[in-house]
Amino acid sequence: MATIVVLGAGIAGHTAAAFIRKKLSKKHQVVVVAPNAYYQWIPSNIWVGVGRMTVDQVRFRLAPLYKRWGVDFRQAKALSIHPEGETASAKPFVTIEYTDEARRGQLEKVPYDFLVNATGPKLNFDATEGIGPGKNTVSVCSYDHAAHAWTKLQEAFLKMEHGEKQRFVIGVGHPMSTCQGAAFEYILNVAYEIRKRKLSHLAEITWLTNEYELGDFGMGGAHIKRGGYITSTKVFAESFLRENNINWIKRAGVLKVEPGLIHYETLDGERKTMPFDFSMLIPAFAGAGLKAYDQQGEDISVKLFAPNGLMKVDADYTPKPFEEWRIEDWPSTYRSPLYPNIFAPGIAFAPPHSISKPMTSKSGLAIFPTPPRTGMPSGVMGKITALNIINLVNKGEHELKHRASMGKMGAACIVSAGYGMTRGAAATMTVFPIVPDFNKYPEYGRSIGYTMGEAGLAGHWMKWFMHYMFLHKAKGYPFWWLLPE
Repeated sequence: MATIVVLGAGIAGHTAAAFIRKKLSKKHQVVVVAPNAYYQWIPSNIWVGVGRMTVDQVRFRLAPLYKRWGVDFRQAKALSIHPEGETASAKPFVTIEYTDEARRGQLEKVPYDFLVNATGPKLNFDATEGIGPGKNTVSVCSYDHAAHAWTKLQEAFLKMEHGEKQRFVIGVGHPMSTCQGAAFEYILNVAYEIRKRKLSHLAEITWLTNEYELGDFGMGGAHIKRGGYITSTKVFAESFLRENNINWIKRAGVLKVEPGLIHYETLDGERKTMPFDFSMLIPAFAGAGLKAYDQQGEDISVKLFAPNGLMKVDADYTPKPFEEWRIEDWPSTYRSPLYPNIFAPGIAFAPPHSISKPMTSKSGLAIFPTPPRTGMPSGVMGKITALNIINLVNKGEHELKHRASMGKMGAACIVSAGYGMTRGAAATMTVFPIVPDFNKYPEYGRSIGYTMGEAGLAGHWMKWFMHYMFLHKAKGYPFWWLLPE
């Protein structure tokens, strides 16, 4: 009997656990360790943050579902990995600390034969002084953050209704933050809600980003086919902001946020400040903070993890100039090179390098986005990890068949602006591959046939449909496995 332990129940972890449990004999044990009692569909937190959905519309309890599936669920935080066990004959294990009310604070060792590290990111608000809930800005990175953002946004709306002008600053809150797409979607929805209330004359809205050009989105930008023409995502993004009367500041790294005042540095090396009344800034991401120890109890975290706490996998981490980065640098199985029974799909793996070109200000501050790995890519990685582990359990060690490099994987993104059946719009974009391949596609780095974008109400309907479709899949409703990642 094999025991597969999955750390994390986000898109990558939940997908991996679902497929392992469905396809692997019940004589094998599947354990999921996650600190939260709920699964959340993160892309819809945007709508929670503008009051269009409730928290319970984007989440559901994990325990009842995992009980039905026959998955052993432990509501706990993973603290450390012991990949060599405590003796030569003992199994490797993870140390966890329970977070549920009944066992809060209790520690436990959970042995495993295979480990899936799908802990996702730590929302590293501490990397930028003064940002985050409870400080000077809000967030939409989790359902509770989004609900808090909606509370603060209503306060700003109330002030506008009483004739008080409000300054909205939305974007990224660290010089190397990722998830520009989520912030971009949020600013469009905030602009829509202001316009719907006929308060635009009292709103000054600014997009604040570390992108060199708008539409970079941590992917180095893209050229898309739209209406028979080829245009850049820079034009695509700028047109959306202009249509919504949104100003922008690009090539900016936020340094510190005080009450009502953002301090940032530009690539030119200038230090500037910007006043605000309401601000949502995406924080930096880091690893979940897991430690690793060998059989003698020595700390081997630096061997398993990159300096940012994300796990090293089957990638080429050799430092090299930007011009020498290759598609082959990117991992395809998300397997640890040191311990072949450990995998790290989704945001938990350490990228070998950025996708966007690294930029440094005159003072030496790195200002550019780190690679996005949320949503569809995380789901695909979770699935191929599950399929590979299933084969390893059933067949023993062999060359892994299932692979999903971001240099050979496409992704779809829908950025909504508004809500409802007849109102609102969305920018729908697909890119292939996620990491540009200039050897195969020398002109644009990506296939123009599969990289395209459109804007309109139909895209908004698709976004709405996908919310219910992916929750249907995550809840394990009939034929869930037929739905795409």
